Amino acid sequence: MNVNVQPTNFAADTRLIDFIEKKLSKLEQFYNKIVFADVFLKVQNTSEKQNKIVEILLSIPGDDLIVKKEARTFEVGTDECVQSLERQLKKRKQKQRAYL
Repeated sequence: MNVNVQPTNFAADTRLIDFIEKKLSKLEQFYNKIVFADVFLKVQNTSEKQNKIVEILLSIPGDDLIVKKEARTFEVGTDECVQSLERQLKKRKQKQRAYL
């Protein structure tokens, strides 16, 4: 799977990019036909502590899955996105098995 990390208006640390790639690579054990993942990292200019936005677009054959989460840090947001994508991929695989 090819992972593209695109930080908006800031420079992402290599540790953060490695963390995101490691988390997304775990999704392949739930669904092995993932083509690529685009990760968009944004920081909102608000006074709230949860001002980091992580948006993940996961491309799989026939469809795209998009998840967007706001969190205190990019790591927490990535974890929440990956958990959500994991649930979606499990549901998708179950539906495919039902048709077989």
